[in-house]
Parts: sequence; C-alpha cells; structure tokens
Amino acid sequence: MSALKELTEVRRPRGAPRVRERNPDNKAAYLFLAPWLVGLFVITLGPMLASLVLSFTDYNLLQPPEWIGLENFERMAGDPRLWASLRVTFVYVVVSVPVQLAVALAVALLLDRGMRGLPFYRSVLYLPSLLGASVAIAVLWRQMFGADGLVNQVLGMLGFTDLPSWISNPDTALSTLILLHVWTFGSPMIIFLAGLRQIPRQYYEAAALDGAGRVTRFVRITLPLLSPIIFFNLVLQIIGAFQSFTQAFIVSGGTGGPADSTLFFTLYLYQRGFGQFDMGYASAMAWLLVVIIAAFTAVNFLFARWWVFYDD
Repeated sequence: MSALKELTEVRRPRGAPRVRERNPDNKAAYLFLAPWLVGLFVITLGPMLASLVLSFTDYNLLQPPEWIGLENFERMAGDPRLWASLRVTFVYVVVSVPVQLAVALAVALLLDRGMRGLPFYRSVLYLPSLLGASVAIAVLWRQMFGADGLVNQVLGMLGFTDLPSWISNPDTALSTLILLHVWTFGSPMIIFLAGLRQIPRQYYEAAALDGAGRVTRFVRITLPLLSPIIFFNLVLQIIGAFQSFTQAFIVSGGTGGPADSTLFFTLYLYQRGFGQFDMGYASAMAWLLVVIIAAFTAVNFLFARWWVFYDD
C-alpha cells in the first residue's frame, strides 16, 4: 500500500466514502498508448474479425456476402493449387530459415572478435534486412538471375556454358528466392551479436585454461548461453518466412511460375482474393495460414524446453 493511500485510510472517518487515488501520470500513459490501441483494434483486430466472418461466406466484393458455412474450408481440401502453394512455402521455410540463421550467427561471431570499423561493417551488413523485402530489390534479383543477368555473365567469364535463366527454370526458381531470403540476414545477425556480447568472457578464459579448443568452447559455452537468442530469432524468422510475398510476386510477375514453382501461399491467397474476387475463399485461406503459423510456433515452444537454457 502506498504512503498516500495509508494516509488516506487513516484520516478517513468511519462510514465516509472511499476516495480513489489518482495518479496524474496515468493520463499521459493512456495518451501515448492511444495510437497503439487504435491501431490494434481498428487496423489489426477489426479486419481479423471481419475476415473470420467472411471466411464463412461467398463474397465477390460486388454483391453482399452470402452465408455458406464451412463450404470454403471444404473447397480447400480439393484445391490442388492450394496444396502446391503449401508445399512451396514449407520448402521455402524449412530451407531458408536455418540457412539464414547459420549465416547470421557465423557473421556475428566474426564481428564479435573485435575488428576495427565494427560499426561500419555492422551497418553495411544490416542494410539487406531493410531492403530485402522491397520491390526494388526483387526487381534487381529478377534481373540478376535472368538469362542475360549478372550471375550468368560472371559464370560465363569462369568458363561455364549453356547457362539457364534461373528464374524461368522450375528447378531453380525457388532457390533464387531462398538465396534472397538468406541474403537478408542482417536483422538476426544484430540480435546474435548483442547476445554474444552478454556472454561473460571469464567462461572462455577458464575453458581455455582447461585446454578446451575453439570448437569445444563454441559447443559447450556459446551455443547453450546463446540458445534463448537462437530460439527468439527462429520463431521470428519462421513467422516472417511464412508471410513472404513481395519477392515471389515480383520475380514471377504475380503468377507464381514457372509451373507454380514460386507459388507461395500468400501469393495464391492474393490471386484468389484480388485476382478472382473470391474474398470468402481468400479469407478462409488466411485463417488456415494463421493456424499453420500458430502450430509451428507452438511446436517450437514445446521443444524449446529440451534445448533452450536460461541463465537463472
């Protein structure tokens, strides 16, 4: 109980109404929270509830929604393009996220060795995270991996011949998007670097005195103490990878081609919603994506107890 409240309780006559304690800082707190609260209810929760209702309707934007129950969800079970988009998205997430985190951790370990000009290198390596999801970078990526792009020109100078157009080949198109995702390793790298700086150097010095090599120190000290940071980055990157859209839209020209090899789930959702005006079905797909992301996140938290260690 605060001192003001104790004083009020002592001086309040028996039977008199209780005087509520008011903190003048509350108004300022509510004022600063107001934009976030408006955004939460108007921009996030409102559209989510609207899409949940529309997922049970037949809605084409031109006529009022017609209630059809679970029909949209039943249609998804027999939609081959939806299953193809799920397969492409799962491959993209399962391959790109671990590779990106491994590259981010390797670069963070190099920067943590105390090189000169660290702020410069840190800023340069972080830039791809800011630009990777932009339309300009997606267009640049499309030009680089085209038949006459920079990648084929460099490989041609090295003696390679009969080079394909990487983005027009169903066997390599998805790999170019995975490479683009790995290239944007700056954000997890910065978080890894901050985590490495929190590990006490005495642990490494004591292990070195006991004869532990670099690999042993990395496996026995760095990885366990960095496991909460790895878990944090893993969850964030999985959620972000499932929501990838711009890269596939620009590189494939909005088609998901060639042969649906870059048909991400979000891209197919966009095609059904804004290409075919099948908003009810697109809303049902959006909620399927929410369930999938929630399931992946729950599995990560379930298995975290066996490999994530918190320093109590």
